Amino acid sequence: MKGIILAGGKGTRLYPITIGVCKQLLPVFDKPMIYYPLAILMLAGIREVLIISTLEDTPRFQQLFKDGSDLGISISYALQEKPEGIAQSFLIGESFINQENVALILGDNIFYGHQLFQLLKESSSFIEGATIFGYEVKDPHRYGVLEFDTNQEVVDIVEKPLHSKSNFAVTGLYYYDHQVVSIAKQLKPSKRGEYEITDLNKFYLRKKQLQVKLFERGFAWLDTGTHDALQQASLYVKTIQERQGIYIACLEEIAYQMGFIDLDQLQKVAALYADTDYGRYLDKLVQKEGIKLARI
Repeated sequence: MKGIILAGGKGTRLYPITIGVCKQLLPVFDKPMIYYPLAILMLAGIREVLIISTLEDTPRFQQLFKDGSDLGISISYALQEKPEGIAQSFLIGESFINQENVALILGDNIFYGHQLFQLLKESSSFIEGATIFGYEVKDPHRYGVLEFDTNQEVVDIVEKPLHSKSNFAVTGLYYYDHQVVSIAKQLKPSKRGEYEITDLNKFYLRKKQLQVKLFERGFAWLDTGTHDALQQASLYVKTIQERQGIYIACLEEIAYQMGFIDLDQLQKVAALYADTDYGRYLDKLVQKEGIKLARI
């Protein structure tokens, strides 16, 4: 399976802080925002990632990640010349997807919770169809909303309804089979002039090939598209890290845990951040794993 991060757009809802820097490079506490969606793809076992962004911002992501080899993965880049909806990702990434299954995550979405790793792995092990995730919110009118029948089966998905029939929003994480490119090509732009991800999901729903998983209590989904949401996400990450002593979306730690890099590679990366809390966290991990290996 391959992975795509959509990190385009102008971030106008966050003006003026996004006038000089793209939204996905804004800090969420101690890391760039894009670390969090990349961490999700890596935890799902994905090692081939495409970052879709603008002409102005792509060089910034290339400077940050290069080709991904420091993390034991492969990162490539594609341009979104004009933002025309989330489903446009599959048109831009057609050659990258190359008839394989693909996971798409939005560059401003953060996921965290107990057994998240297991959920991501289970969701990745499919052959055909699509999987999307629902999360209960208090303001469903901002999202694509799931509608259920009396048996709690999903019967419809409505984009930004004025009067929603449920509080379950579709999150910014999606899994699709190789059909997704050909389906995306059949979509027509909406009244907003965009290729809507909701229309694509409804296509799978009509074919009875859409699986919907609802995040239970204990999971956190943070959409950092507003000033308040961005601040709340930073406070959430800060609280978890300071109370539990573990880092959220520490890419080097995930790369090591997933077997993408070895201990020597982890130690080299830790040295790059030696004078920071991030570097000291990685150094502690190196020391801990070194002791563990010495006992084997």
